[in-house]
Amino acid sequence: MKVNNVVFNKDKLFFTSDTHFGHENIIKYCNRPFKNVFEMNQVLVDNWNKVVPKDGVVFHLGDFALNLNNQATSHIIHSLNGTKHLVIGNHEKCVLKSSYITSLFNTVNDISEIFVKDDEITYKEQHIVMCHYPMITWNASHRGSWQLFGHVHGGLSNKGVINHPVSALDVGVDNHNFTPLSYEQVKLIITKQNLNK
Repeated sequence: MKVNNVVFNKDKLFFTSDTHFGHENIIKYCNRPFKNVFEMNQVLVDNWNKVVPKDGVVFHLGDFALNLNNQATSHIIHSLNGTKHLVIGNHEKCVLKSSYITSLFNTVNDISEIFVKDDEITYKEQHIVMCHYPMITWNASHRGSWQLFGHVHGGLSNKGVINHPVSALDVGVDNHNFTPLSYEQVKLIITKQNLNK
């Protein structure tokens, strides 16, 4: 689905996934360097707000929070800079159990497709397909579109994975210093992946 058929400005566009706010066990499962869930939550909020301006746009590709009540989930969402779009992950009870919490995201979709205005791209727009899960192929993958995903917590790399496309990227926090990636950072990483294929 295209997000309201909007062409996004690349200068204030960010991507992230798998924050797992409130999920104590993710620290152990993913070997995250935090003493407890309170420290993890605070670092994730601080890192987000260091890079995302108040007028930024963030696509969160799933698994936003776990084990939080509505008040705690709402507090975290309100503490994060930018307009937030959610692509639904497999751990989304904290968001989907309340229409109020869901309404705090600009959009909530299983898959999102956007176009980004970029004069350095052949057709002046970069097509991006976003899903919580990695895909082997996606809409316009043969025409230079990118696929951004999460879910795997760094457990999938482009090297040594049969048929794993080089124009796909895991934007999960476990891969990127617990910080959202800017459009330009994503572009640089995917460009390097394509050069090294």
